[in-house]
Amino acid sequence: MNDNGKTLSKNDAPNHSRIVNPNPDSALRAKAGMIYDRLYAKYGDPTWPILPALDELVNTVLSQNTNDRNRDIAFANLRRRFPTFEEIRDADPEAVIDCIRPAGLANQKGPRIQAILKAISAERGDMDLNFLRGMEPIEARNWLTKFKGVGLKTASIVMVFCLKMPAFPVDTHIYRVSGRLGLRPAKMNVDAAHDYLAGLFDPRVYGPAHVNLILLGRDTCSARKPVCGECLLTDLCDAFIRGEFGKA
Repeated sequence: MNDNGKTLSKNDAPNHSRIVNPNPDSALRAKAGMIYDRLYAKYGDPTWPILPALDELVNTVLSQNTNDRNRDIAFANLRRRFPTFEEIRDADPEAVIDCIRPAGLANQKGPRIQAILKAISAERGDMDLNFLRGMEPIEARNWLTKFKGVGLKTASIVMVFCLKMPAFPVDTHIYRVSGRLGLRPAKMNVDAAHDYLAGLFDPRVYGPAHVNLILLGRDTCSARKPVCGECLLTDLCDAFIRGEFGKA
């Protein structure tokens, strides 16, 4: 773990009740639990860079449609040029765009970030998001997602990692892996998958489950050529059992 990371323990429980009730399919919940346990045995308590909520919000907007490295470069550029969020908010839009070019789609992300910061400060009088901790999770999520450019994934990441509130973020890796494993209906869209998958896991393990499923998607269950021979979940994977991968 580095100075910017925190170990995500399965005992690091959120401090609010869950947004969704447990999925009524007990067999599917049991399967999700077995998947979690095996991934936890392999990857352990993952580390995640824990940022203040507003930093994470901006960072996650930058992460859209790019990789972690480019996102981190863009965020570092932005904070080096503008040490406070008030400075980012009030900066010349072209200067913000120039800072975040490495993240891609800078002409969209720059104005979007500035608009979010302006809207938060106009409503709250400052840009401290700690007030969200006093809300019920669904209220906090609704507040975050009312800003253009803040979707369920972004809001859920801020909630579970920064505010210790129960939300299950679904990125492209988790959406792909959960579909192959059969943890969600095949035609379910990404937005619907957030609450559906949240209903399968214990809220106390949302953070580790999220990160470890991503690690599986990166290490083994890749988009084009999943390495099924190295996967520890083949007996639980609907796609493998159907012969879609790894049996040619």
